[in-house]
Order: sequence, then structure tokens, then C-alpha cells
Amino acid sequence: MNPLKSISGTIIGGVVLAVLIVLFLPGEHVVAGVPVKSVVIWLHVLAGVTWIGLLYYFNFVQVPALGEAASDEGGPGGAGIAKYVAPRALWWFRWGALATWLTGAAFLQLQGLLHHAFTLGLLGDAPNPYATTIGVGAWLGTIMLFNVWVLIWPNQKKVLGMVEATAEQVAKAKNTAFLASRSNTLMSIPMLMSMIGPGHGWVM
Repeated sequence: MNPLKSISGTIIGGVVLAVLIVLFLPGEHVVAGVPVKSVVIWLHVLAGVTWIGLLYYFNFVQVPALGEAASDEGGPGGAGIAKYVAPRALWWFRWGALATWLTGAAFLQLQGLLHHAFTLGLLGDAPNPYATTIGVGAWLGTIMLFNVWVLIWPNQKKVLGMVEATAEQVAKAKNTAFLASRSNTLMSIPMLMSMIGPGHGWVM
């Protein structure tokens, strides 16, 4: 059976390939690394790529495409996307967001920096630039997670007809979900900068 025929087989195949690369590449990379931290940060990046990738898909592709479909008289419309694509994308989107936050918090805890990050490195004996930088990213990610679960998902359920709502409620839900999603897109840019910065030469 070809693993590429299913998404689960593809993901498992990717994990197996990654493990084989780690085990068989020459050098002391495995000995030098900290396995638990390495696995957690790897999962954090995988989840983050899923979350932010779908955030960008919604904002750069789906929303503009649905707008064009709505104004295209006689065209195919956007019913297929709303019925089949959006609910599936939103499933991966919201759980990717939660997995990203949890693995990020787990990594900070393993580093002994969870408290310092969320206090922006200001409550120790001396300022901690690493904690300040990654803490900005952690707070932005936390706000974005809130937006996903409290603003975007409940309102998208109304927009997609997954819960009953009046036409007025649907219109309000569209606007709320849209603004929350655009806010997350805006925040994702400094959030990614703050997450990558501590390990790649940028400090606040």
C-alpha cells in the first residue's frame, strides 16, 4: 500500500524519514542535542507551520476567492468551499493553534523560562533579553490562540451554517471572524520574528 495515498500515511512516512535521517547521518548531532527539547521544538515548529500556513491560506487565498465568487454572476459560487473545504481547514487550523501553543509552553518550561517569558524577562535579578524576546512572541501567540478559539471558530460556525443563526447574526459573525483573522495575520509577523530572534542573532 502506498503511504502517499492517505494523509496519515504521508505524515507517518515523514516522521519515519526524519528519524532515519537523525539516526544515520554522521556526526555527533544526536549526542550533542537534548532529545526531549529537540522533539518538543520540532513538534512546535510542525504545529506552527500548520497553524500559520492555514491562517495565510484563509487570508491570502480563501477569503479573496470567495469574495470574487460571490460577485461572479453565473459562476460556480463558493458553496463547495464553504461546505467541504472550510470546515476541514478550520479543524486543522484550530487544533494546530492549540498544539503550537502547548508545545511552545512545554519547550519554555523545559528551558526553565516559562515564567520568565510571560513576565518578559523583567522579574529576575537582572533583565533577561532572551526571555524578553521570546516572551513577546509567546504573548502574541497567546492572544492569537484566544482569537482562534473565542472569536474565529464560534463565529465561523455561524457563517458556515454549522449552528443556527439569523441573517443579521451571520453578518455580524462574518465581520468578527474576519477582523480576528486579519488581526492574527498582522500579529503573526512580529510573533514569528520574536520566536526566531532569540536563536538567530536578534535581541530586544
